[in-house]
Amino acid sequence: MMTGTPANAVQSQPPREEETWELRLYVAGQTPKSITAFQNLKKICEEHLAGRYRIEVIDLMEHPQLAAGDQIIAIPTLVRKLPSPLRKIVGDLRNTERALVGLNLRPADSSQ
Repeated sequence: MMTGTPANAVQSQPPREEETWELRLYVAGQTPKSITAFQNLKKICEEHLAGRYRIEVIDLMEHPQLAAGDQIIAIPTLVRKLPSPLRKIVGDLRNTERALVGLNLRPADSSQ
């Protein structure tokens, strides 16, 4: 599930060089899916946002009350806090292309 701009909205420009991306990854303990999600996120960030990102991992087993703030209903969930608009991606981010489109780092392929 991704939130953000409607499908018919104009695609935004690629990230500006000076932007720092603030990302939150919600997980529940050190499960294989949580670890995979973090590894995949780290790889995506290094390849596409090198030096311009912050990742905050929130373990809902330790801090369950934090799920309400970003309306987390499934885990793992990645929330892009900045740049606006807020966007969410549920899953372990193994589909890199889908994650890039979800983060708005790459425009969606309109032929699909």
